[in-house]
Formats: sequence, structure tokens, C-alpha cells
Amino acid sequence: MSLLEFQNVSFNNEGKSILNDISVQIEENDFISIVGPSGSGKSTFLKLCSYLISPTKGGILFKNKNFTSYEPTELRKNISYCFQTPYLFGDTVMENINFPFSIRNRNPDQKRITALFSMFHMTTAYLNKDVRNLSGGEKQRIALIRSLLFKPEILLLDEITSALDVTNTNIVEAVINTLNKEGMTILWVTHNPEQSRKYANKLLSIADGEIKSWEVIK
Repeated sequence: MSLLEFQNVSFNNEGKSILNDISVQIEENDFISIVGPSGSGKSTFLKLCSYLISPTKGGILFKNKNFTSYEPTELRKNISYCFQTPYLFGDTVMENINFPFSIRNRNPDQKRITALFSMFHMTTAYLNKDVRNLSGGEKQRIALIRSLLFKPEILLLDEITSALDVTNTNIVEAVINTLNKEGMTILWVTHNPEQSRKYANKLLSIADGEIKSWEVIK
């Protein structure tokens, strides 16, 4: 049984075909790099994976049940989407870190928070910082920590290192690789050819809204 499955999925927006007849099976613990030219439909694919948008045609299954069988907010707790441009709200990092706990009516898990900050080469001193004073690399790492406080089964990454320097990119790549080794399924959109094959076990190429190739790397 696949963890996530697209069955002849198409998506149209204002009469324009964005994705056409996509069928693919994603297995538990896959690390899939998604590549293709700009405008090919890669981000739309990730949005469909996270139920941020719904297919125009076809069906998407999570654990062999159609997405429509799930309450969207509950589904998104298991399938987490990290955008290329990190969005932090409120005034402080603390507000962002506490949010996943508050929506679950849980008290913040300080041990988990400390462990994640350490993984991303940060200290919990960041919790009191104003989000407006953070660098792009710091914002991206905080956004990732927020997404990982409650481990999703599937982590969707949309060019999250495209604006980062080499040091921050290496930090993020190492964390994502570790999470995959611990059992998390990763789908990562990237334009970097080297990055696309660095840790992935499969390579999905999308162009003109269609799957051009589906390659097992290792």
C-alpha cells in the first residue's frame, strides 16, 4: 500500500491546464526530488499533496483513503508544506513556536523545542527575538522548526534552500536527510541538479504539467 497516491489527477486554473493526468505512487520513507522548468506545475503538485487545493479531475489517496474522506486540517497535521519564502507571523519567534501546540490544546514541549533548535544549529535564545530582525536563513529554519514540532508523516519542501547561503543550505539538507533516515517521507522541489540527487531515492521530473520521467536513483 502506498502512503500517497495520485490517480489520473488533473488541475485547471481559470481554464488553463496546470497539471494533466498525473498518476504516481509515493511509498513510506521515500525521499523524492521533484524537478522541472519554472512554471511546469511542481508547486501545484505540492499544493495538491497537502490539500491546499483540490484536483479538477482524478483522486488523491492518503493511506488508501481519498483526501475527501479526511478533515482538511487533520490531514495537514500529517502532511506539512514548507514554502520557498518562509512566513512568520506575530512579533516574536515564541509566538510561532507556540502556535502548533496551541491549536492542539497542548502545552509547549520544551525538550522537543530545544532538540529542534539544536538540530538547526540555533539556541532557544531565538525564542525572544523579533521575527522582523531575523535573516532569511534564520526565518527559514524557524519555519521548518515550526513545521516539525509535531512530526508529520510527509514533509513537502518547495525550494526551501534557493535563497540560502551554502552554510545554511548544508544545515537544512543535513536535518532533512536525518528526518528521512528516521522514517519521514520527503518530497522536495529543487532546481539544483546536485541537490536533487544528493539524498533522494527517486527523481520525479515534471514539465508542461505532465510527468516526463520517474527515476529510481538508489
